[in-house]
Amino acid sequence: MSEQEGRQPGTLREAAIQRLKKKSDFHVHLMVYLVINGGLVLLWALTGQGFFWPVFPILGWGIGLIFHAWDTYRRPEPTEDQIGREMRRLSVH
Repeated sequence: MSEQEGRQPGTLREAAIQRLKKKSDFHVHLMVYLVINGGLVLLWALTGQGFFWPVFPILGWGIGLIFHAWDTYRRPEPTEDQIGREMRRLSVH
């Protein structure tokens, strides 16, 4: 039995809603990243174009954005076995 077949319809709906929310949250994060860092590059360009200091927030924030993208699109869903093991661990404590 696949992981999808093991879920109840309500649970599947909740999982779909959660996944859509994660995607929406990531798209908002990406848009804010682009607008703010674009503004920093514009500020740099308008103030003399010396050392390209916007590279620091672009790279620093970009690392966080990459992890957010991984969590949203590449992170595997837990299997039923993993969920069962975790439930057993919680019931022991």
